[in-house]
Amino acid sequence: MRRDGGAIMKRFAVIGLGRFGRRLATSLTEYGHEVIAIDERQDMVEEARDEVALAVRLDATDPAALRSQGIEKVDAAVVTIGEHFEANALATATLKEIGIRQVISRASTPIQSKILQRIGADQVICPEDESAVRLGRQLSNPQIMEFVELSEGHSLMQVKAPKAFHNKTLAQIDLRKKYKVNLVAIKKQVSAVRAEGEETVEEQVIDVPMADTVIRPDDILVLVGETESLSRLPQ
Repeated sequence: MRRDGGAIMKRFAVIGLGRFGRRLATSLTEYGHEVIAIDERQDMVEEARDEVALAVRLDATDPAALRSQGIEKVDAAVVTIGEHFEANALATATLKEIGIRQVISRASTPIQSKILQRIGADQVICPEDESAVRLGRQLSNPQIMEFVELSEGHSLMQVKAPKAFHNKTLAQIDLRKKYKVNLVAIKKQVSAVRAEGEETVEEQVIDVPMADTVIRPDDILVLVGETESLSRLPQ
């Protein structure tokens, strides 16, 4: 199934509508996907009803109840029950039992993570740990605007141009040789004048930076490489 612009619309089930689960459900919806939001608490279901394609109250450990909503047809199911690990684990096992291709489960401790993996979870997430890592990274380098882990050991980072790079060309900086990272794009703030004569600042993206491109103090660099190499960039 496709939506406007040719992007593929997927179907997801989000089980557990606490703060994390509800935010995930609404985020997936905002990206144009179809979301079935599930919780045993009616008040949580009611709060999410207008934010997703379908919000339903049911027992996620009951295979028949899940099949009644077509859950077995989703592309992925995410179990985000944070308060009761037993319910989380049972829901994970049940989803795999009915044939969900990808089941992602939330864990709060390393032991929970191991248990979920052993009962069939395809991926285990630890939101608290990830939030702590992001905060630590932000505090250690306030210049970092966005950090995305692409695979184990490799990441994409958006960072404000370090002072050491200001007013130098890419040839002078030599990112690949000196820092072992690759520059994907540069976001530059460019002054522009609107039709009515009003001066404004717009963002211009240079997606094919050249050797003679000069890095300005307000530039944002989009970089990819080994996470360790990215962490060694000057601030």
